[in-house]
Amino acid sequence: MLKQISIFAANAKGALGRMTDELAKGRINIYTMLATDSAEFGIVRIIVDDANKAKDLLTKAGYQCRIDFVIAVDMASDAPGTLNKILDSLNQANVNIRYLYISFDRKTSNPIVVMQTDEAETETFLMGKGYKLVDRF
Repeated sequence: MLKQISIFAANAKGALGRMTDELAKGRINIYTMLATDSAEFGIVRIIVDDANKAKDLLTKAGYQCRIDFVIAVDMASDAPGTLNKILDSLNQANVNIRYLYISFDRKTSNPIVVMQTDEAETETFLMGKGYKLVDRF
């Protein structure tokens, strides 16, 4: 599984910039980032080149964060219906997806679907269906 950092941050002007500044100072490379909001706080999900170091830096800077494990699937194609095929396979196996977002592989330019599920066997299931899992970007 791939390590992702989930960061709880104030929904305020400049909050993302302060966070990325801490990571830049620590020479942490951000591979993918997703920021969602609510009225006062947001959750920022990032995949970086060194998750443990990034978590330590952000914690020392006062952020509340944790490391989560996610599954990243190389979609191999940007053709319409590719994501739907993956989701249909998971639905047929009764796998609940807690959240997902799309990123891309910087070397191949293939889209990558990043997801978190409740079922521990999801990785094994996807590999059995012939999907290529990604363990780094």
